[in-house]
Amino acid sequence: MKKFCKKLSDILKTIFGYGIMVSLFAGGLTFFGFVAALIIGGETGTAISVFIQKSIFPVIIYVSVIMVLLGLVAMYLAGEKALTPEKKHAQKHEGEV
Repeated sequence: MKKFCKKLSDILKTIFGYGIMVSLFAGGLTFFGFVAALIIGGETGTAISVFIQKSIFPVIIYVSVIMVLLGLVAMYLAGEKALTPEKKHAQKHEGEV
């Protein structure tokens, strides 16, 4: 069972990585869309901005939420504990006393 969870976790982490990369890339493209709308201005610029806000932003948000959920499930299956303090013994180097 542990091997299956580890393999599934690795697959989910791969999907998570690509999905977040796509979400960030799409967010960057929307930035450039808004810059283009600002440069164009007028009714056309307004139409571009409204199109980006009404049709592209909801998709990016949904994809990002799903990818974060996949990442959390992958961390749970792998047994990783993020944001929890762990006591690690500091190792001294040769030059330290």
